[in-house]
Amino acid sequence: MRRLSGVLLAGAIFMLPAISQNLGSANAQQAAAPQKFTMEGDLAIWSVAVKPDKTADYEAVLAAVKDALAKSERPDAKQQAAGWKVIKLAQPANGNVVYTHIITPVPGADYSPLQVIYEVVKDPAAQRALYDKYRDAFAANLGLSSGKVAADFSK
Repeated sequence: MRRLSGVLLAGAIFMLPAISQNLGSANAQQAAAPQKFTMEGDLAIWSVAVKPDKTADYEAVLAAVKDALAKSERPDAKQQAAGWKVIKLAQPANGNVVYTHIITPVPGADYSPLQVIYEVVKDPAAQRALYDKYRDAFAANLGLSSGKVAADFSK
């Protein structure tokens, strides 16, 4: 019995590097391909809280998103930009400034601000600078609502 457990332990130790390499490559592949942030329906409303002393940084990231969509070679980028508006709420929430994105979703389009930027901005230093601004400004994701328009009073 003791000999069998020793053989099993030796086999496990021998196999561990092979297993961990396969897991490592699977994790690396997942990390290399970020998950898309898509929205469904006729209209989407996405609210985020931004630290009050970092609103200029957040707005700089929004300007970079707008610029990236204008420069993008994707055929749906112009449609994505045309259907994306952001309002800055007048009243703070828990001491933070609330920005609400009002979006007419393009099916399958990625609405992750950083991924939209990285599609066009290829310089790693510029990417890192925008990432740092976004990370440091971001206080909380307040929610996403999307769906079909139930009533359109303009028609």
